[in-house]
Amino acid sequence: MTFTPTATSTATSTATSTATLPTPSQVSVTGPCDPPVAGSAELRAYWVEPDTLAWPVSLLPRGTGREDVVDDDGSPSAGAGLSLSLVVASRGGARVVSGAVRGTDGLPDPVVLPLRVAGDLPRRVLENRPNLEGYIALTLVDDEGASRLEEAAVREALTGQLLVVQRVQVPAGNASTSASGSSGSSRTGSGSSRTGSSSGSGGFDSAEEVSSLGEEAAGPPGPGEGVVDAVTGVQTAIVLDHLYADAARRAELGVSFSQGRPSFSLWAPTAKSVTLLSWPTGDPTGSVPQVAGPAVRTPAERSEDGCWRVPNRDAAIPAGSQYLWEVEVYVPVTGRVETNLVTDPYSVALTVDSARSVAADLSDPRLAPRRWTDAPAPVVPNDASRSIYELHVRDFSAADTTVPASRRGTYKAFTLPDSAGMRHLSRLARAGLSTVHLLPVFDIATIPERRTGQAVPDVPVHAGPASTDQQAAITAVADTDAYNWGYDPFHWMVPEGSYATDGHQDGGARTVEFREMVGALHAVGLQVVLDQVYNHTSASGQAPTSVLDKVVPGYYHRLDAVGKVTTSTCCANTATENAMAERLMVDSVLWWARHYRVDGFRFDLMGHHSRDTMVRLREALDRLTLADDGVDGRALYLYGEGWSFGEVASNALFTQASQGQLDGTGIGTFNDRLRDAVHGGSPFDVDHRARQGFGSGLVTDPNGHDHRSPAEQAADLAYRTDLVRLGLAGNLRTYGLTTAEGAVRRGEELGFNGSVAAYASAPQESVSYVEAHDNETLYDLLAYKLPRRTTMADRVRMHILCLATVTLGQSPAFWAAGTELLRSKSLDRDSYNSGDWFNAVDWTGRDNGFGRGLPPGERNRERWGVQSELLGEPSLVPSPAYIATARDQALDLLRLRASTPLFWLGDPGLVRERVSFPGAGPGALPGVVAMLIDDLIDDTGSHGSSGFQDIDPALDGVLVVFNASAARVAQPLPALAGRDFRLSRIQEEGADGVVRTTRFDPVSGTVSVPARTVAVLTQAQV
Repeated sequence: MTFTPTATSTATSTATSTATLPTPSQVSVTGPCDPPVAGSAELRAYWVEPDTLAWPVSLLPRGTGREDVVDDDGSPSAGAGLSLSLVVASRGGARVVSGAVRGTDGLPDPVVLPLRVAGDLPRRVLENRPNLEGYIALTLVDDEGASRLEEAAVREALTGQLLVVQRVQVPAGNASTSASGSSGSSRTGSGSSRTGSSSGSGGFDSAEEVSSLGEEAAGPPGPGEGVVDAVTGVQTAIVLDHLYADAARRAELGVSFSQGRPSFSLWAPTAKSVTLLSWPTGDPTGSVPQVAGPAVRTPAERSEDGCWRVPNRDAAIPAGSQYLWEVEVYVPVTGRVETNLVTDPYSVALTVDSARSVAADLSDPRLAPRRWTDAPAPVVPNDASRSIYELHVRDFSAADTTVPASRRGTYKAFTLPDSAGMRHLSRLARAGLSTVHLLPVFDIATIPERRTGQAVPDVPVHAGPASTDQQAAITAVADTDAYNWGYDPFHWMVPEGSYATDGHQDGGARTVEFREMVGALHAVGLQVVLDQVYNHTSASGQAPTSVLDKVVPGYYHRLDAVGKVTTSTCCANTATENAMAERLMVDSVLWWARHYRVDGFRFDLMGHHSRDTMVRLREALDRLTLADDGVDGRALYLYGEGWSFGEVASNALFTQASQGQLDGTGIGTFNDRLRDAVHGGSPFDVDHRARQGFGSGLVTDPNGHDHRSPAEQAADLAYRTDLVRLGLAGNLRTYGLTTAEGAVRRGEELGFNGSVAAYASAPQESVSYVEAHDNETLYDLLAYKLPRRTTMADRVRMHILCLATVTLGQSPAFWAAGTELLRSKSLDRDSYNSGDWFNAVDWTGRDNGFGRGLPPGERNRERWGVQSELLGEPSLVPSPAYIATARDQALDLLRLRASTPLFWLGDPGLVRERVSFPGAGPGALPGVVAMLIDDLIDDTGSHGSSGFQDIDPALDGVLVVFNASAARVAQPLPALAGRDFRLSRIQEEGADGVVRTTRFDPVSGTVSVPARTVAVLTQAQV
């Protein structure tokens, strides 16, 4: 037969070559077979190169080891008794029934191709796919060296159903042995399911389950011919990259414009046909509601790079048109060819609720508001100097009554300079805040965009501070209200529509409002960082919010060894190790940089991407210039979550972009070492009271819930205090610290949860934080951990001291929005779907959010007992005066950080040379850290010696003392005797009257600091 997957297509194809494959009658498919067999309903084989497939050892017959199939030198063993074949069904429907490969009525017959064991997989494959180590190479090359499939036929085969069938020889006397009896039920490895399936990958049925089969199906096998021992589907992403990636990386994708004319391109190499459906809108920017009526159908042209294109040479499809792709493609999860209507993965604009893509030209001047074009991005001295403020668009204005109701929770709220929120942000910027980090603002799958479709909770406002009524009301509408953190990507290159105002949610209109927001933040001196989520999508397969999997099924998502989509991130993990998935990630980042002029990116679960991917992304940004792209890509800062877990943990699939593996890239990761040292315990503790930390009273102000011995607690505090010191010194792996044991050790020689404590090669590669959107707020954690008797005045002091460990260190300082206002979420440990009620920020400082009822039970119920006690305690509710005190002292921290470049040296050599911790070591005072940032070249106080770099011409040094204890301390620092340190002018004139009692004795070098205080002293240069 002629295997022509596009034979039924209505599209015009530029790749019309076909390949003649053997017919079923040319290949023996006989052999007794009774269900079940291993591998059915799974995808356990991999197609890795045009002539090579990978076969898992876990599917070898019982009693057969790899050594029986592959010799020590990697060559195939003789006499293994295995027979393997590749089954290709161009439109699906292939099944193994009673040992025979059969098709389905009305569909083309499957083609069966012999496979030969080739030994080890090529080293070039294993270098890129280390998870395939130990798999057995199967080849389509015959004994004469000829390939059974030419490359064009391989491409066609990849558009249909694929199975690998394994048979094992049995003696003639055992001809009646069944497949089940032959293979047994004790195979090793994952996914050795024996359950048959009438559809989907593996496609295995008993004869009784098959109601109608082709008449030419082969009969049962004769004795000695072998029984079917395993049948499984095939994962194809690796071979798709081999065949298409080099050319496809250079292809234009999505919609592009030439002299105002849009053209369209979709990468869909396994599709059988692709058609563009379009609806002209009459508006070149596409800023109109969804157009009614039938679509204009335009067949796409297929190219050798796997792209389907609509050149639109006659401009029949005008700019601003709405459109969808119709993709006819084989879908392994359904086992048949589906016709999918799908938005463009490279959408640059959408209609409301993401129903259609829009062909908007973002270079159209009508989409470039003056507020955006006329406000240049602020400049930061270096990445280590950054102070970052993590903010959710809706949290910013949902409860701000100074914002008109129609603009609350929208981009537009940032354009109102006299609103309470913008006045607050401006005040932070003047104090030294440099950057606003926006939680996800790409198109989100889990927020209804139409205002009429957003449920509003009926919260009983008079319910008590520890009542369950409020959370019940929130939970009742949680999935249909206007709130979600937004870590549910739908389309990566389009602003989220629910944050646009009514009448501006379609097409280019939401682009205008987003750009206005960026311009407004730039205008008050704040850079803008976007929170990006490329490690997963909200859905896969044929789900309503699935996009990528409807275009190239099985490619964009990371499949496990049995072909299931991995979900370690929470949802459908993406596979950015695949070339075109990585390209989509990089292209998306470049798009936001070029077309929205943002200033950096934070990457969710960045450790699920490879270091190589992040390096290539960094290099791509570095090529952007102000002249050509409107942005200096080298100035954009990148950072993310460098956690290592799930299927990628310990570099199982690639070298991860995780903590300690980004040396030299300048890409930051969040420093959980400092966080846990300051807090005590970990974010996963069920009872946060049981473990205090440096900033929450461990040893120095015990809360009575830690049942360890005093010696154990003292040792824990000493260890955590060393972690604080390392964090202040940029968490540098090469930083030498005198530890609590008295030894001088490099940061990488200290341990943390089975890993190294310090991992950065430069200060900007570690982001310091003690609070983020995840987990409890800092105020709420201190509500748990500080003794119940602690006064509100002292709670404020400890709160500010915790923030100081972040703000006065050498790494970028990261604050969660509202922390300076003692922000509380009523102890909610995970408020991603807890509505405005638990999340909105009150910028006026009248209410910090504590006591709004018990947080949602789904994520907090096991803590409700303790939470009820705390939320019902009136003394834990700060008055507006205390909130104002916290705000003003937090502003002083920002002013201190911005006052001298000694707090952000940037260069690791300078940090090692200038930053020290006098008083550290075995005799260190509990709860006290003294940090010296020196600007003297030597003990003589000389400046100007050869090679000396005078960092701050105004200062000879900065001395910072953190006293987290409950009593005033006098810390002897004899090495500083003879120097003249005085309280900084900022604190001398600042909001904290207590810190003004700090004293430094130049004769002895002793510094005296009040309880629960951070004091910054400076020595003027003379």
